[in-house]
Formats: sequence, C-alpha cells, structure tokens
Amino acid sequence: MDIRPLTPQDLPVLLDLAIDTFGPFYENSYRPLVGETVFRNRHGRWREDYRQHLAALDNRDEGRSAAVAEDSGTVVGFVGWIVQPGQAHGEIDIIAVAPSARRRGVGRALAEHAVAKLKDSGAHDISVGTGGDDFHAAARALYEALGFTPFSIVNYTKAV
Repeated sequence: MDIRPLTPQDLPVLLDLAIDTFGPFYENSYRPLVGETVFRNRHGRWREDYRQHLAALDNRDEGRSAAVAEDSGTVVGFVGWIVQPGQAHGEIDIIAVAPSARRRGVGRALAEHAVAKLKDSGAHDISVGTGGDDFHAAARALYEALGFTPFSIVNYTKAV
C-alpha cells in the first residue's frame, strides 16, 4: 500500500468511496434514529455535502491537506487534516476506508500519516471526532489504539 498526496483527479473516486463508507450511517443509523424531519433538514443532502467537503479537502491556503491510500493502483482510502498553526493544533478532519480494504491497517496507516504531517506542520496536539454509535465503533477503537483520549460530547436534536 502506498500513501500519496491527493490530486484533483482523485475526487470522483473519493466521492464514491465516501458514499460507500458513510451511506450506511446516514441511511441505516442516523435517519431511523432522528426521523425524517431532522434527517431532511440536517443531512438530507449528505451526498452533495460530501461532494462540497471533498472539493475543499486539499486547500493549503486554509491549512487543509489530504492524502490517498492506494493498493495495486486502486484507491482504498483517504484522509484529510487541518493545521491551525496559531494554536499549534491540528485536526484529522475525515478518514474513509473502502469496505473491501477494512481490517487491513489502511485506516491506521492513514491516521498515522496525518499525525506525522500535522506534527511536521507544528501541531503540538491533534484532535479527531467521531460518532458514539455502533457504526463508528471501529473508528473509536482505532483512535484509542493510537493514543487519542476520548472526550464525550452529547448532541441533542429535535424536530419542531
């Protein structure tokens, strides 16, 4: 597996990968939990939201960088991170691994790559966020295995 910088040509593949990765969360976990009104208002356009998010993933002027993982020429994952140099802080913004490449160390390699790049950019601390639901259990396990300390935040949503 190789990890390399993101190129604009990667974006269509990354969008498909993001949809494959996060679609089950939005459609099978979040939507049934919060109901149609909240889902539609908060994340009813989640595919388009990812299209916009990924288009801005690599913007050095805003401290954003990204990399992709390839295995035999096929993109199997990606990571994006944000540097906040004035605060000596960095954030892993997004990690996605293709379903066919999970449990093979791709997520760990991408997270470690982002951590190294953030440290090289002057970050003294790094954060990453994820969900507390069953869908995100593997992500939580990865971040804790990498030495991140969890801090629970509860977000309440209500349709009105």
